[in-house]
Amino acid sequence: MKCSLRFWFLSTAFLLAFVMSLLFTYSHPSIAYLDPGGPAGIHRVKLVPGYAGMQHRSQGGLLGKGCACHKCTQDPVASKWFNSHYDGNVSPVWTKENVDLPLDVQRWWMMLQPQFKSHNINEVLAKLFQIVPGENPYSSRDPWKCQRCAVVGNSGNLRGSGYGREIDGHDFIMRMNQAPTVGFEADVGSRTTHHFMYPESAKNLPANVSFVLVPFKALDLLWIASALSTGQIRFTYAPVKAFLRVDKEKVQIYNPAFFKYIHDRWTEHHGRYPSTGMLVLFFALHVCDEVNVFGFGADSRGNWHHYWENNRYAGEFRKTGVHDADFEAYIIDMLAKSSKIEVYRGN
Repeated sequence: MKCSLRFWFLSTAFLLAFVMSLLFTYSHPSIAYLDPGGPAGIHRVKLVPGYAGMQHRSQGGLLGKGCACHKCTQDPVASKWFNSHYDGNVSPVWTKENVDLPLDVQRWWMMLQPQFKSHNINEVLAKLFQIVPGENPYSSRDPWKCQRCAVVGNSGNLRGSGYGREIDGHDFIMRMNQAPTVGFEADVGSRTTHHFMYPESAKNLPANVSFVLVPFKALDLLWIASALSTGQIRFTYAPVKAFLRVDKEKVQIYNPAFFKYIHDRWTEHHGRYPSTGMLVLFFALHVCDEVNVFGFGADSRGNWHHYWENNRYAGEFRKTGVHDADFEAYIIDMLAKSSKIEVYRGN
């Protein structure tokens, strides 16, 4: 009789423990387990399907790494110098969510190219965001992927480089201003995913390319809205395209707060404001996992010119004081030494 009672109590206790473990498991859907099938023997921490954050994985999903690349641009342990300058909280894109600029940013930005007529920026953007999305396409990044980006400058050192195939192998390929590809495919590639321009340098783009407007003034915002609708604005401080053929759904607006962040933190007020090349490079560093840089700096003979022309005066901007090309070259060198970018020097 005693043995029967003892057996009954033990059986009941085991059954209760089993039921409680099941209840605990299903009431805590964020329990992780190891997946030994990760790359190069890395054990990825996977989450059970009920985890609420599965659609918005945070960075750091790969044992301290924020991406699946061999080296991640935002790896926090790689460079103290980089970490002291980098701020991932500043969005590169101006959207409906961050439409209000801090007062110091607004004052600085409006003095880049002062205008006689003042505009209510919020009203201008409200109208613009009825035409273009006004969303941030980079708000969530997948740590299981390696987003490789090529930043392609316009330097003459690309001529004869043979980098075309290497450039076209990236996920994002970012170009700026005129940057022709037809006839130069072997050296600069044929693909483009992002093209950064301001009104005075704008050109039509294929439907699969993101037009990224770099605005220097409120009139630039009015221009892009006009160029995508009525075509009323034909002149800023120079003639501009009345109509622009680009994919409206892929139009993005460069954030002036991000512009000033680069000026304050990275180029450290050298020059009046950063060059377009710097703006694109740091855009990439904040939205990409791996950044490779092509077509920056002088060629091997010390000449500053565009790869599509032979113009001995093309490097005169270095003497205007608007941009500090030498300090920007120093920043690029520091980023390369910190293993945050790889620079392809060309010819």
